[in-house]
Amino acid sequence: METAPAKVLELAAPAVTCPVCILDDDPALLEMLQVSIQDMGYDAIATKDPLGALELIRLGRCRVVLADLRMPTMDGLEFLDRTLKLDPGVVVILMTGHYSLESAVETIKRGAYDYMVKPIDHAHLKHTLDEISALHDQRRRVRELEEKLLKDLEFYGIVGKSPVMLEVFDLARKVAKHYTNVLLIGATGTGKELVARAIHHLSPVSQQRLAICNCSAMVDTLLESQLFGHVRGAFTGATDTRQGLFEYANGGTVFLDEVAEMSLPMQAKLLRVIQNREIQRVGSPEVRQVNVRLIAATNRDLRAEVLAGHFREDLYYRLTSIQIRIPSLNERLEDIPLLVHFFLHKYNEAYAKHISGLTRRTQAVLLQHRWPGNVRELENVISSACIRTAGDFIDIGDLPEHLQRPAKGTPGPPSETWQPLSLEEVRRIHIQRVLEMCHGNRLRAAQILGIGRTSLYRYLKRGAESTKASGTAA
Repeated sequence: METAPAKVLELAAPAVTCPVCILDDDPALLEMLQVSIQDMGYDAIATKDPLGALELIRLGRCRVVLADLRMPTMDGLEFLDRTLKLDPGVVVILMTGHYSLESAVETIKRGAYDYMVKPIDHAHLKHTLDEISALHDQRRRVRELEEKLLKDLEFYGIVGKSPVMLEVFDLARKVAKHYTNVLLIGATGTGKELVARAIHHLSPVSQQRLAICNCSAMVDTLLESQLFGHVRGAFTGATDTRQGLFEYANGGTVFLDEVAEMSLPMQAKLLRVIQNREIQRVGSPEVRQVNVRLIAATNRDLRAEVLAGHFREDLYYRLTSIQIRIPSLNERLEDIPLLVHFFLHKYNEAYAKHISGLTRRTQAVLLQHRWPGNVRELENVISSACIRTAGDFIDIGDLPEHLQRPAKGTPGPPSETWQPLSLEEVRRIHIQRVLEMCHGNRLRAAQILGIGRTSLYRYLKRGAESTKASGTAA
């Protein structure tokens, strides 16, 4: 009668299988456990050498370890710490001949999967191994489903399943066929350029060119030449005649990123393009007709910029006939696991790696972070972590330093230097900070503070008088 072949635990990347490693300084126990685990239907490797077991883990040759808690060369807790530091995805079960509740709790807190008492209960061990095998088989199937789901939820390079992102995708599909001008509003790093590319690819002019210009990266003279072109001799360094982006993308789409950074004279020239569909190269009196679709993007409140006199009102109304607001990552936290999976797939290919995922504690850190840099920041974090990690899972130690440290600003006792302030002083400090944020623009500061300009002037005057009185008293 033929015996069934030994099973192996599918715990690494798909199609990678590994035996169970048994680590103990008792040769008789090693032999007994190896035979017992093989009788349960699993492959097993027995060793007395903790360093040898760590090398097997480093090479990916075992993903489950049964380790004795007390060994002469290295105790089980040190082995556990070194194993999880080497590869957080490895399952470690500690064995002991001297059970205590405190020891059991400590091992579980430090990352052990289970804590077993010698002599090992074979029924308990088999149940644990079957549970681990079933758990990782479930994870393998979840990864396969995520791969299929990712294809369905990817929208021209943008990934999201949250209601706010599905609404963005739906609106982009609707406007792509009919738009002439679209304004994308969103914080830096939210993916405005990706949305612009998606709109272009869905439009009737998708086979034509898409020209992209970052308006904040150039001074006026260079920006004008970039957008409208120039003729030879128009300015110092203009050694030949060149067409601008509007001519280059004639018949297609122009994407102007950070359009609010344009000066008022440049805004007037852009308005002429939108109204008359014509441009003039720098240094040339000739008017040229262009037929382009325009997508603009900004991370500023354009309405506030208009009220502050920094943005033309007529251009504002031209651009805002169709608006799409791109949500920040904090508004779509449920998309983080999907985005992480997307970026892992991207950088596994880029760096020729086989990273399966993130440890649970790392996932918790990412979900608790505020993400001021939005999706761009998340991508940079995953990219750098993929470079750093040597295992199959990204752990906290692979993240940038600012994510490894606990977040500041949590409530706590007042520091020794803390001093109570009057409400008037708190108000004065807050107004001053808002003014600094608005670069001294009092109209914009008043809008943010939710007060009228007259009230703001009154508060500033009162604060100045108070400061002067304090100085005189001193």
